[in-house]
Amino acid sequence: MLTNPMTARQSATSEQEVAQLIVATLNLDIAPQDIPADAPLFGEGLGLDSIDALELALAISRTYGFELRSDDARDRQVFASLRSLAGYIDETRTK
Repeated sequence: MLTNPMTARQSATSEQEVAQLIVATLNLDIAPQDIPADAPLFGEGLGLDSIDALELALAISRTYGFELRSDDARDRQVFASLRSLAGYIDETRTK
């Protein structure tokens, strides 16, 4: 009997899935597929701010079952781009 390598958790988190969450959570006037995977989410890139980060962290917590803490030293790296955020969610998610 073959086993699915993703048995311990849900299927891999796609960048498109996370882009849809970002757009829906923050009510952005951009299509999820128009968010470049490697563009910065904050500042010059997508233009998100600290309030957006808090809203997004709450949505991620509810959707994927883990908490993003504001005092985590990795936050800057995790939120650097859509690709890095999707990768972190994929590694950390519990649902």
